[in-house]
Amino acid sequence: MKFKKLLYTVLMSAGCLSASAQAPETETVDAFNHHWYVQAQAGAQYTLGEIKFSDLLSPNVQVAGGYQFTPVWGLRLAVNAWQSKGGSSLSTGSTYMWKYNYVAPTIDLTCDLVNLIGGYKPNRVVNAGILAGLGVNIAFNNDEALAADRQIVDELGGANATPVPGGDVVFLEARWKGTLPRFMGRLGAYVDFNVSKRVSLGIEVNANTTSDMYNSKSASNLDWYFNALAGVKVNLGKTTKKKEKPIVYGPERIVEKIVEKIVEKPVEKIVYRDREVAPAREALRRDIFFTISRSEVSRAEMPKVEDIAAYLNKYPEAKVTITGYADKKTGNAKVNEKVAKKRAQSVADLLTKSFGIASSRITVDSKGDTAQPYEQNELNRVSICVAE
Repeated sequence: MKFKKLLYTVLMSAGCLSASAQAPETETVDAFNHHWYVQAQAGAQYTLGEIKFSDLLSPNVQVAGGYQFTPVWGLRLAVNAWQSKGGSSLSTGSTYMWKYNYVAPTIDLTCDLVNLIGGYKPNRVVNAGILAGLGVNIAFNNDEALAADRQIVDELGGANATPVPGGDVVFLEARWKGTLPRFMGRLGAYVDFNVSKRVSLGIEVNANTTSDMYNSKSASNLDWYFNALAGVKVNLGKTTKKKEKPIVYGPERIVEKIVEKIVEKPVEKIVYRDREVAPAREALRRDIFFTISRSEVSRAEMPKVEDIAAYLNKYPEAKVTITGYADKKTGNAKVNEKVAKKRAQSVADLLTKSFGIASSRITVDSKGDTAQPYEQNELNRVSICVAE
């Protein structure tokens, strides 16, 4: 009898080793490839001022060329241009408006927040991020402001006029002629909807600031204009490259079945003179693995949930503790705590909703990334379930 048990164990272990030896060690995946891109956008601008909002709206365009160094960080040269507006309301009730042109080249640093938080996925539909830049705003064609100044002088003039050296009367004291170059800063945000790996449709909003005088008025503070743009971005070259990645296997399913069969093999009861005692019940452990940033149980891991449910149904007094984990090398501690808790809860929800296990028999816990049960980083995206 002992010989048969030993032979059974050896044969099953040999089969396990054979299956493991035949399993591939790597898989080919699409990894990020640094690349150039071009971008064209059009929209509207609002130049900050004290007259009615709609009177200060003007058309706006932007073209850009950039380089995406990593899935998160990129750099672009953007040229924003067309038209800005200014205006002034007088105590007489009159309103004067003027428009002028500009061109503003900037160097912008871009940060993809979706890839930063959720990791790079080549087939992601939506990407969103923020940008910040520095550049030069070159304004020109300010004839309408000069004409408005003369009209204001004609309307008010007299005792209310302000003389300046040379005998002129000026109301737009910061009016300028020719061209007006000024340093500028920019902050913005964007959302891209990926039509393909090469083409995306996007929306961008940005706030731009220059030193005083841009709108021909002196207010002792910075002048601002805001752009809302929509357009298309085209990636040049390949955005992904083929890369061999080690396959992360959970504990081999075949090994679990062998161990389960050996552990749960019926054992004869021990009979005493006045009573009989059944052998102690062995605990069942299943480690359910997840992909990066995900908390849904995959089809490949579902048999492990079925094992736990079968164990709890076989032993009605048994309970299960489910502890969720996340790997340290992805995200941050706050995000990982949420992901780990969701991984544990998703297993618990399957047990209650799909297998009818009472929630009172399930304890859910989360370690986030504060504990790493495995040395290999990817294996720590796991929910460890112990039923006993």
